[in-house]
Amino acid sequence: MGQKIHPIGFRVGIIRDWDSRWYSAKDYAKWVHEDYKIRRFLKKDLPKRRPDLASAAISRVDIERAANRVEVTIFSARPGILIGRQGRGLEEIRQALVHLLDPTYRWRAAREKEARPNVDVHVHVQEVNEPDKDAQLVAENIAQQISRRVSYKRAMRQAILRTMRAGALGIKVRVAGRLAGAEMARSEVDKMGKIPLQTIRADVDYGFAEAPTTYGNIGVKVWIYRGDILPGQKVEEESREVTPIVPQEGERPAGRRRRGRRGGRRQRGNADAETS
Repeated sequence: MGQKIHPIGFRVGIIRDWDSRWYSAKDYAKWVHEDYKIRRFLKKDLPKRRPDLASAAISRVDIERAANRVEVTIFSARPGILIGRQGRGLEEIRQALVHLLDPTYRWRAAREKEARPNVDVHVHVQEVNEPDKDAQLVAENIAQQISRRVSYKRAMRQAILRTMRAGALGIKVRVAGRLAGAEMARSEVDKMGKIPLQTIRADVDYGFAEAPTTYGNIGVKVWIYRGDILPGQKVEEESREVTPIVPQEGERPAGRRRRGRRGGRRQRGNADAETS
């Protein structure tokens, strides 16, 4: 079971907390869709509008709600890029989220000088102190290197070495697709240390990213084992808050690599032929 299920979802409520923390009986579907739009905007749409934010290295986005108040916490390895000078960048992000969650606010603000949005958005930024132990950031780093035509084997090996030097107990990286432009898609796995996926107390982080190439997308999956969590405890975020709430206006080294299933069957077939 631990080999199939999402490693983070498997541990939510035991050693991991939810990324979205709120409850609603009537507006559940609406708020779920809004959470999706917020994360999609911060991870994909915002870097397209402002290319300078593409290197902000956003790991994840936590969302808390209470009535019409929305607390957005951005975990980033480079918070200074998001904050900008005197917090101007963070204020621009907050304003963009207000217009995203309240589409009529721009129209009402043009007609009424004292118009206020229907949603109260506050933005926090927390720095990820050890990005080499964050599975999502490691996966995105490997994907970026593959997109720049770096050898996938070299990208995987370098990421594994950096993660192990950072103090991780184990890491596994899996890439799949038309590797090196091959006509037939395949997958390769490289790992070091141990990854106890079935042990719930094990703090196993997981990340996924896609590398767009001229011959198709290549998927990158990363598992990082960071140690065990004692019963009754939660994962302590290795990060620190950089800014307060933004107010409203006016306020292996060469490890063993395994090929896909076909390679395994081919090797077994050769071994059987030799024994016979």
